[in-house]
Amino acid sequence: MFKAEAFSPHETLAASLIAHAAEGDDGSHDLAHILRVFKNAMGIHAGEGGDGRILAAAVLMHDCVAVEKNSPLRAKASALAAEKASAILAELGWSAADIGAVAHAVTAHSFSAGVAPRTIEAKILQDADRLDAIGMVGVARCFYIGGRMGSGLYDPFDPAASNRALDDKRYAIDHFQTKLFKLAEGFQTETGRRLAAARDKSLRDFLSAFMDEI
Repeated sequence: MFKAEAFSPHETLAASLIAHAAEGDDGSHDLAHILRVFKNAMGIHAGEGGDGRILAAAVLMHDCVAVEKNSPLRAKASALAAEKASAILAELGWSAADIGAVAHAVTAHSFSAGVAPRTIEAKILQDADRLDAIGMVGVARCFYIGGRMGSGLYDPFDPAASNRALDDKRYAIDHFQTKLFKLAEGFQTETGRRLAAARDKSLRDFLSAFMDEI
């Protein structure tokens, strides 16, 4: 059983939400991912401020609806999660204002949704979630998702896509260029940007070493 104590100092809140936090069998969006995002978020929160309770609830519920990466509903996943989170928090007696704040953060966290974060909590959640997409964990998640979607590792005849269009549905390594290398530019907070720079370097170092081996 996943321990609520891991979400200190919001373990009481976590105990009431963990059962709803993740669904499906996607190992890149499981409770381990939620805990990593929580740790990222609390680290950014320490430097940037905001309401820790709102932020913790948003982290716990940001992936509460599972939509596969290749689903036509992917862009709506965060809105569906916000809707589900709102209903759960209402049952727990949260105020309409606090539910709205959590819902906005959940909706805006997603790269696919294209919703600009307006609050500090939403900005922190977006940064915290995107940190988990870059660096070495991001590398692992990229190839995990590629395997899940049936992608190849790379094009053996043109791995760097020098003479072809990038296609991250066919080749996992193309995802570095189509998305992962773009993420560090869009971080919302100063703390998030600093953390992202280090992970982005790790990501680029990995790709360089990978290309040397093939």
